[in-house]
Amino acid sequence: MQTRTFGNSGLTVSALGFGCMGLSFGYGAGVDRRHGVELIREAHQQGITFFDTAEAYGALNEEMLGEAVEPFRDQVVLATKFGFRDGDAKAGVDSRPERIRAVAEQSLRHLRTDYIDLFYQHRVDPNVPMEDVAGAVKDLIAEGKVRHFGMSEAGVDSIRRAHAVQPVAALQSEYSLWWREPEQAILPLCESLGIGFVPFSPLGKGFLTGKIDESTTFDKDDFRNIVPRFSPEARKANQALVEQLGRLAAERDATPAQIALAWLLAQKPWITPIPGTTKSARLRENAGAAAIALTSADLAQIDEALAHIPVQGDRYPAHLAARVGR
Repeated sequence: MQTRTFGNSGLTVSALGFGCMGLSFGYGAGVDRRHGVELIREAHQQGITFFDTAEAYGALNEEMLGEAVEPFRDQVVLATKFGFRDGDAKAGVDSRPERIRAVAEQSLRHLRTDYIDLFYQHRVDPNVPMEDVAGAVKDLIAEGKVRHFGMSEAGVDSIRRAHAVQPVAALQSEYSLWWREPEQAILPLCESLGIGFVPFSPLGKGFLTGKIDESTTFDKDDFRNIVPRFSPEARKANQALVEQLGRLAAERDATPAQIALAWLLAQKPWITPIPGTTKSARLRENAGAAAIALTSADLAQIDEALAHIPVQGDRYPAHLAARVGR
């Protein structure tokens, strides 16, 4: 698999990464430890060297990743995140410097390593100045415990303020064919500052795969149950987008998921999506997207085909939407 470098940071990763969240968090019951470890190792065999986790996904998530990559730790880039009170996304944000340090030490233990390649602030904390957050990570970098600083779902002002203290290597935010807001201000800012971009939910939380429709039911613990865009009515309305994506994929002997990922890869050379899955077949399908090179004509056709299909439903309920873009 080809590699990409995040802006001016020098941090080089595989063109596609692997998002570990769904192995144990967010989409229901998850998988057992053995299955998670095996899937992460299979991802590495597919050429993936960039793995994403977080304190908020639970200790098991980081521990699975740490166990999986321990035999080849020097061949991979590990990203994890701080920023929620006691590691609980439902409890509110907490990016006090002392909390950042505590999370770093905990993550180092879980990941069975002595350094974190990329340490993200999971969400901006309005009660802690960005200069203090960036300064705390800068101290960890000076100590060799962290190598690069990242931010997630941050707004333009927060990114600028943090970057002035400690260069931001990568910004992680949602970006896909059905959520293109980063194109307005965030991607131009990343380009101007030399910051890499990591799209999470690059397959629209599974919707762009074509395997979800208005009759699909989710596990009781699946957070899509509270996402307006995943109401049955919105799913039915948004099916037109998936149908069009399916037609475009068929023309290229690919799957809708592969075209959605290839589209992201074609946007900028410093963009690395992190699709996640719990299934080996889906992992191989996703990895195959890295070999699909869309031409400018392909991209124009995709844009034209999808331009007249408005996506229905907000991407977050109001209480979660308030945490992004700060």
